[in-house]
Amino acid sequence: MRCPYCGSVDTQVKDSRPAEDSSCIRRRRVCPTCGGRFTTFERVQLREIIVVKKSGRRAPFNRDKLMRSVEIALRKRPVEAERVEQMISGIVRQLESLGEVEVESQRIGELVIEGLRSLDPVAYVRFASVYRDFREVRDFSAVIDELESGGDGAAFAPDADDPEKA
Repeated sequence: MRCPYCGSVDTQVKDSRPAEDSSCIRRRRVCPTCGGRFTTFERVQLREIIVVKKSGRRAPFNRDKLMRSVEIALRKRPVEAERVEQMISGIVRQLESLGEVEVESQRIGELVIEGLRSLDPVAYVRFASVYRDFREVRDFSAVIDELESGGDGAAFAPDADDPEKA
């Protein structure tokens, strides 16, 4: 593992232990060259996943990017980091278990929406507003009404009631 401070490739593991829900290993490392200390996480990767964007462009799946987008939706919300990590790990496992090398970004977005729906309703509305490209107040109202009624979310699928957007 390359040292993030000096670039040396000769780092040493000082401590290893399971992290979160035992889905990864947390390693404390030290660089003998500069003395810098840092932490790495080792996770199982069943297969390489390629994300197919709306534009048709393809990019490698990035777990950290997924985590950042969820953290933005959850900003200043009282949700434990462990529950967020479990949700992200669950999404990654679902993607890997699809058995497909390429996954459309829309499918990933739907998995995040499902996860946030049960994790935190405010984060769910925040994420949905960006993911589904809300343009009017009634878009928010439809999501909130659906949450309050306990529906499955089909009523506010993207562009469901606006033929011009379809």
